[in-house]
Amino acid sequence: MRFALFWMAFVCWGSLVGQGKLQLLPGTQKIYAIKNGVHRLVGTVSFVYQGNTMYCDSAHYNDKAKQVRAYGNVHIQKNGINLYADSIFYAEQQKYAKLWGHVKARDDAYKMSADSMDYDTKRGRAIFKSSGTIESILSDERITCERGYFYPANGSFFFSGKVHYSKADLDVKTDTLQFAYEQQKLYFLGQTQMRNDSTQIYCQKGWYDVEHKNGALYKRAEIYQKDNIIKGDTLFINLQLNDYEGRGAVYFKDVSRHIALLGNQAKFSDSKHLAYVTGSSLGFMKYKSDTLYIHADTLFLERDSLNHSKNLIANNNFRFLHPNLQGIGDSAMYSFEDKILTISKRPIMWSDNGELKSKSAQVYFKDSLLEHLELYEKASILFELTTDSLYNQMAAEKIYALFDSSGSLQNVDATGQAWTIFYPESEKKINDSIIEVQREGLNRLFAERLFVELEKGEVKQITYFNQPDGIFYPMDRIESKEKRIKGFEWNPRLRPKNALDLRKD
Repeated sequence: MRFALFWMAFVCWGSLVGQGKLQLLPGTQKIYAIKNGVHRLVGTVSFVYQGNTMYCDSAHYNDKAKQVRAYGNVHIQKNGINLYADSIFYAEQQKYAKLWGHVKARDDAYKMSADSMDYDTKRGRAIFKSSGTIESILSDERITCERGYFYPANGSFFFSGKVHYSKADLDVKTDTLQFAYEQQKLYFLGQTQMRNDSTQIYCQKGWYDVEHKNGALYKRAEIYQKDNIIKGDTLFINLQLNDYEGRGAVYFKDVSRHIALLGNQAKFSDSKHLAYVTGSSLGFMKYKSDTLYIHADTLFLERDSLNHSKNLIANNNFRFLHPNLQGIGDSAMYSFEDKILTISKRPIMWSDNGELKSKSAQVYFKDSLLEHLELYEKASILFELTTDSLYNQMAAEKIYALFDSSGSLQNVDATGQAWTIFYPESEKKINDSIIEVQREGLNRLFAERLFVELEKGEVKQITYFNQPDGIFYPMDRIESKEKRIKGFEWNPRLRPKNALDLRKD
């Protein structure tokens, strides 16, 4: 409000100049009339005009035209306002004032400087068109720009051309800035950069409440912090609480956890220790050369009291993609500390030519590499033998599957009513360059526990524990009921192919 009163007192000086007679003060050395009714004051000039005290080296005063021109070290005082300039001109009939050269104005709270300034009473605005600066005497608030406009009627300031606003730790640079002084709000248009001690912000349009440290950013809004990056078409910000909401093409990255989230709507809150995205969501974690992609209706980051991400929770319609493993499920949780992906409610996963299913599952990572996975309750693994339209199969209450360094299944440890159906093959040498591979038949084996060694989906060796129950059928004597395990399902169409597939409903 003091800022507004300062400007009001200054610009209103012009509107009062023509409302009274000029009164000379003691010490004015000489006054004489020149042509067209213009009077000239010389020497140490000082006079009072409608409550304004003016000091200058010389002045011209036209009583009939109601015009005043002052030259050299001009100093005007009124109601605690001090105005300085090299020269000044005011025309009462045109309601126009012009100040030139080292223009300065100040009260006990603010000071302003510019190369020149115009005040148009008819339009109700004051303008400086080159190199303006406004500074608070009571704080470090400061505005610089190439052009400035002030409208006393509505108390609005407009600044354009390399505008720079600063106060305390806040620093704003923009093309155009409107400052609503009573609300302490900044409205910016054009390329804008805003910074404080911990946050760097970019946008094309928006507003910011300096006192309450909140606002809204539009058009390619971006926020950069030490551990987080946030982007969106629209971002609502609260720098005091470090809370943010996003709308339209939202992007969030937790730098320390190497995870990024995409969605159409999002919220990131330090005060509530959470972050989530929804609407065509996608999360991806990049480690070394591999990337794990995750989709769900909502992706939720569970954070600790220090706002370090603990778990990524995927709610409803869960799908994931890894170079060596893909899968779907109802919901899932990834632990950043343990690097374990837990999938609940009937997950289906695919590895090479294999399909894995169970009631729930856990996938263990070491950095970005798959280490092993565990399938719980009604677990099964199917391997498609494409050349023969057959399937190697195994099922058990629990399956522990280990991956090799290339990300392929290396061996399987099945426990609890373990059951395997596989088609062993033999090689027959036709000549020096041709080897024919043939299926010998179907081998079905039951045991409490089976350990199966694999190579590209082919069973290389089976180790059984306790007394097994097995049978072998030659290819021409296989019974139909023996071809498949109980609950056999083959679902290749559900398998995610790429990151774009994950976001499709």
